[in-house]
Amino acid sequence: MKVSKGLYLVLAIFLGGLGIHKFYSGKWVQGLLYIAFCWTYIPVILSIVDIIIAMFKPSDEYGRIAF
Repeated sequence: MKVSKGLYLVLAIFLGGLGIHKFYSGKWVQGLLYIAFCWTYIPVILSIVDIIIAMFKPSDEYGRIAF
């Protein structure tokens, strides 16, 4: 699934601890796990990793990245 790189990064930065960027990219199970464990702050650390990976992932001519 291809998603907008800019929107994915914005969602991961501001709502990454709740896993909203995972729902946006179509990974529902991971999104639910992020919500289930949001009180442990582990999803915050994982969303920082997701941000770094998405920043360096090349985008297509429309600014989309594939997951």
